[in-house]
Amino acid sequence: MRKSIISAMLAATLAATSLMAQQRPDVKLQDNVPDRYVVVPGDTLWGIAGKFLKDPWRWPELWRLNRDEIKNPHWIYPGDVIVLDRSGLLPELRMGSRGTGDTVRLSPRVRSEDTSKQAIPSIPPRVIEPFLSRPLVIEPDGLDLAPRIVAAQADRVYLGAGDVAYVSGIKDAKLDSLWQIYRPGKPLIDPESQKTLGYEAVFLGDSRVTKTGDPATIEIFAAQQEIGKGDRLVAAGPITLNNYAPHAPTAPINGRIIATRGGLRETGPQSVVTLNKGRSDGLEPGHVLALLRLGRIAEDRTPSRKWFGADKIETTKLPDERYGVVFVFRTFDRVSYALVMSASRPVLIDDVVTTP
Repeated sequence: MRKSIISAMLAATLAATSLMAQQRPDVKLQDNVPDRYVVVPGDTLWGIAGKFLKDPWRWPELWRLNRDEIKNPHWIYPGDVIVLDRSGLLPELRMGSRGTGDTVRLSPRVRSEDTSKQAIPSIPPRVIEPFLSRPLVIEPDGLDLAPRIVAAQADRVYLGAGDVAYVSGIKDAKLDSLWQIYRPGKPLIDPESQKTLGYEAVFLGDSRVTKTGDPATIEIFAAQQEIGKGDRLVAAGPITLNNYAPHAPTAPINGRIIATRGGLRETGPQSVVTLNKGRSDGLEPGHVLALLRLGRIAEDRTPSRKWFGADKIETTKLPDERYGVVFVFRTFDRVSYALVMSASRPVLIDDVVTTP
């Protein structure tokens, strides 16, 4: 018992030492940084961080947070007062109280006394909710064993809202259980290895089981596209919003944007992009990555005199340009979804994402 306590204390000391090592004096505050800020409904951690910091992903450094605290969703609530303390060698953020100069150290907490108050989210949830409630990325052959529509009532070819279908493979499903309907979409190809990382899952609609058995009977109550025989079902699960604080990865990340929502060639802020890096590469929700446009190869043609022959052509690699940041909010094994938080130019497929 004594050894376990000593080990825990040692681990806590090492974690604190590691955290302090990460707190560098180059944290840049905003030009007109406030001394205090009162949190209001609709705020996000990213938005508040941007009021104090030019680099919002360095938010944990000013809170002096350890790794566990970064992942704790019960952080800041509407009505809380955030105070910027500049009395020490490095600036620090603390929780304060209205009307007084007293400050208290912020620590993760659950407010059981007022369940109506919800901790503010990391980023705007309305933008990313569709990417949280649905799989959207499936592993190769990931739907092969999923329940399958085998027939439609009245032998219809295409189904929509209000139609009835028969499904094989969900004989143990509960009555009135909810199921989402999918079909495999285009492959997600790694631009570097040319390997298939997975497939986009095309969401077709929602259904509920009206009669159990094998085949079971389902009623489609919402449809975004035509549904037909052979389409697959996935049990609907709760929306999970990982409310991590924005922070930079501890390990180097070098990836690419491989897809955008709707298959557009370019996109911009408040849009979701797919990255060719995932959990197996060390990415987790809350990680912030820099957007990078690789410098192109420019030709420099030098005119020559006739007696020297053809013009001389030299090539120059232009510098890579950083132009924005993305916030990773959902990870799969080999791919991730990220929200574009800022971009000074259009975000293109094949652009690079790196540790900021």
